[in-house]
Amino acid sequence: MSTKKQFNSFEEMLSGSDVPVLVDFYAEWCGPCRMMATILEQVNAQLQGRIRVVKIDTEKYPQLANDYQIYALPTLVLFKQGKPVERIEGVLQSSDLMQRLESLI
Repeated sequence: MSTKKQFNSFEEMLSGSDVPVLVDFYAEWCGPCRMMATILEQVNAQLQGRIRVVKIDTEKYPQLANDYQIYALPTLVLFKQGKPVERIEGVLQSSDLMQRLESLI
């Protein structure tokens, strides 16, 4: 899951993806965010090739957090064809997150 890629813009990354993109808006200091990181690794492994997981540090990219109205951490936003289709705030168990994502991807 820790593949790092460079994009000219967030929008370019979203629109250039051939699979839905699950964006994890987080902060380093956020305890629940660290819990969610492990869960996201499990979900990413189970949905390999069907979804792309991207982590956005809201401290480094405050404008993106503002643009997508991120007020709670962690917040997950699922994008399909560059558009947000689902928003999940807080920590979910792996099975619960899988169930929500399966119906959307």
